[in-house]
Amino acid sequence: MPHPYVLLSAAVSLDGYLDDTGPERLLLSSPADFDRVDEVRASVDAILIGAGTIRADNPRLLVNSPERRAARVAAGRPAYPLKVTVSGSGDLDPGANFWHTGGEKLVCTTDKGAEHLRRAPVAADVVALGPDIDWRRLLEHLHDVRGVRRLMVEGGGRVHTQLLQQGLADELQLVLAPLFVGTPDAPRLFGPGAYQGGRLRLVETRRMEDVVLTRYEPTAPGTGDVPSAADRHWLALACELAQRCPPSSTAFSVGAVVVAADGTELARGHSREGGDPVVHAEEAALAKLDASDPRLAGATVYSSLEPCARRASRPAPCARLILDAGVRRVVTAWREPDTFVTGADGSGLLATEGAAVAVLPEYEERAQAPNRHLLG
Repeated sequence: MPHPYVLLSAAVSLDGYLDDTGPERLLLSSPADFDRVDEVRASVDAILIGAGTIRADNPRLLVNSPERRAARVAAGRPAYPLKVTVSGSGDLDPGANFWHTGGEKLVCTTDKGAEHLRRAPVAADVVALGPDIDWRRLLEHLHDVRGVRRLMVEGGGRVHTQLLQQGLADELQLVLAPLFVGTPDAPRLFGPGAYQGGRLRLVETRRMEDVVLTRYEPTAPGTGDVPSAADRHWLALACELAQRCPPSSTAFSVGAVVVAADGTELARGHSREGGDPVVHAEEAALAKLDASDPRLAGATVYSSLEPCARRASRPAPCARLILDAGVRRVVTAWREPDTFVTGADGSGLLATEGAAVAVLPEYEERAQAPNRHLLG
């Protein structure tokens, strides 16, 4: 199911701490960065923090700029983003600033936590996610029920860690402050555990007074038929490549990218690339690779349209080319319509032979855009 775009935001010391152990909150950001954070808050639909952050910092999570709030209202949005907290126990202080400032509030909790909040309510809507906190279900609820398209996550470290480990963070905005904490029991940004492999992509660096902002995107594909945030980035690229195809009245415009398990891009291609009137996107991308490349066995093919199962122009359809290359995972945006081939089912062919197929329908419109003239 579609999720919001998830942006993790944090400031840390040079040795990776979010705070020290003193009674007052350690201010890591500069005034210029506080203003940047306010700008980001004004741009999103919701801001999320864990219950531990409410207990430790008692934040208000407001858009402080009157001009930014006015701009939101002028655009038909509430003055403040929805404020969301996550609590397994439901044990929350009803007097915390979180509940009494800003706009709407939401608590996402467990069945047990929801029962606790019925006995000791707070000024917020409550959503029970089941016996445990299910982050995918939480994000689906925010997207489908609350209309959240961009979600800013401001902590704490446990929340950031879980979202990254589950491949659900689309972007990390990390501010590095020029100081050390050095206290072993002070809170750190990221905890131990299994993270996705590979290097993140550096998107931006920016100096703001004495701190530095770095923005990263994940690159390592997900596994099986469960999509990750990186899958969405790569599929978006495939849809962009489809826009480069020479127009045709007899074939779809499709883009494809082949990505190794560590997030390395191996090849890309698009329909009718290089002046070949019948070459398909996946075919063009795979042709650029050595068939003996060991990375293909763990790679993912991203295609804006599902790989074809039958074709007249070449002996082997793209689904067969993918399988023959040893690739066993495909992510696509759009199931092939009956425009040229009735009952096309490339995804079915791939799945029958053991390949995992993930379909992200939220990218369907992007995939269809260069093919509107074929769809009526």
